[in-house]
Amino acid sequence: MTDTPYSYGTPDHPRLAVRGEARLEIDPEIARVVITVSARGKDRRAALEDLTRRNTTVLELARTYGEAVEKLETGAFSITPELTQRGRDEKIRAYLGRVHITAVLGDFTALGEFTTRIADLDMTRIDGPWWALRPSSPAHGEARRQAVREAVQRAREYADAVGAQLAALVELADLGAENAAPAPPPASGGYGAPRGFAGAPAEAAPALDLEPQRQTVRAQVNARFIMTPPNL
Repeated sequence: MTDTPYSYGTPDHPRLAVRGEARLEIDPEIARVVITVSARGKDRRAALEDLTRRNTTVLELARTYGEAVEKLETGAFSITPELTQRGRDEKIRAYLGRVHITAVLGDFTALGEFTTRIADLDMTRIDGPWWALRPSSPAHGEARRQAVREAVQRAREYADAVGAQLAALVELADLGAENAAPAPPPASGGYGAPRGFAGAPAEAAPALDLEPQRQTVRAQVNARFIMTPPNL
């Protein structure tokens, strides 16, 4: 079986390979915060009871925000004995319990108040926000379409430089789909400084004014074309 002219190109059917790229700046769609609830006590049961009560308080508070909190997930849970010293005479000084909760909010108008109210709770730490786009965001498709259009435009310019025209598209591939260098990872969402507070003040803290960080969406594509014979 012989290769067609389109496999590698010939003087009469030159092959042209280009890369198309696109980079979009998009407003974030969701914000993620991680909440760590802690309890410490000399008795294991007392530490568990305090941890359970504080965990319930966080979950109930989050649920009062309704659809603004799109996702609420409990992650790791631990109860760890703290020892006074190492060796044969090990004694348990206290028990430390922790529960990690992840909350995803799509309503940024509620985000500032939500973070401060959580941070005001006893023995509760909050980290974030981490801004992001949803996996189903149309921004990803738009970036890919722009990358393809940019590849076609670049190929036309190369062909025009040698007095030729594009005749056919023979391959269109994501980077990494054909042993090409992998595309750079998407930019991670920005995050605010971690905020953790122990003990609730007499008055509620003012809501934080959080400015969403725009997200960078990138797309790259390899394209190969066949040109008409060049006019050299």
